[in-house]
Amino acid sequence: MNSDRKPVEMNQKTFLASVGHGQIAELFDQIPGYSFFIKNAAGEIMKANPAFYERLGYTTELEIVGRRDHELFPTGLADHFRRDDLKVMQWDEPLLGIVELFFNRQGLPDWYLTNKFPVHDHVRKVIGVMGTVRSYARQAKNIQPFVQIEPAIDHIRNNFRKKISVKELAQQVGLSARQFDRKFQEAFGISPQQFVIKTRILAACDELANPGQTIADVAYGLGFCDQSSFTVHFRRHMGVTPLQYRKRLG
Repeated sequence: MNSDRKPVEMNQKTFLASVGHGQIAELFDQIPGYSFFIKNAAGEIMKANPAFYERLGYTTELEIVGRRDHELFPTGLADHFRRDDLKVMQWDEPLLGIVELFFNRQGLPDWYLTNKFPVHDHVRKVIGVMGTVRSYARQAKNIQPFVQIEPAIDHIRNNFRKKISVKELAQQVGLSARQFDRKFQEAFGISPQQFVIKTRILAACDELANPGQTIADVAYGLGFCDQSSFTVHFRRHMGVTPLQYRKRLG
């Protein structure tokens, strides 16, 4: 056997075409903090790493293969995810740095940073979408404004059902209300009160699925002053009223 034989040389295009998607996906199994998924054009999960399916409460990948977002997430979130997927596939362009809010494995609201890319077949036809999801808070720990306000973020996560003032949050980190508001917007791009409202609306999407609760119960339970205020904020964020959303849930 000739030990001096050189490996077959390939150009980049040929090499990447010969690499199976499974091998690439396996890489994401070993990267801490990252969830990875691949969907077909119909929106069905074709591949996911443990960080993705375990966050949804499943123990094996097979349990979610073939499922769509509407089977895994609240309707409002699933609609949002699908719209982004369709943009990626129709434009044949990635969507990067999407900041999204939903509940983490512990049932607490958290921000996530999502990147989505089109998936092509061997003739470059778009056949799906793939992406990565990472806790935005975890990434933001490297950003000084976030480090300073992190105790206030934890306070919101644990108390969003109660009335929370900017002054109260500022006291958590030893800043004036004005200083805190500025640093919060530097880290998240929205005001503290907008963060609280988004968190409550997300929780409402889950609670409206419970027919045992009236819409007024949901509103008061999430800290809104009345059902009318809740309806205004819900429609602003979700595009429909709480009642319309509940009807869509069937």
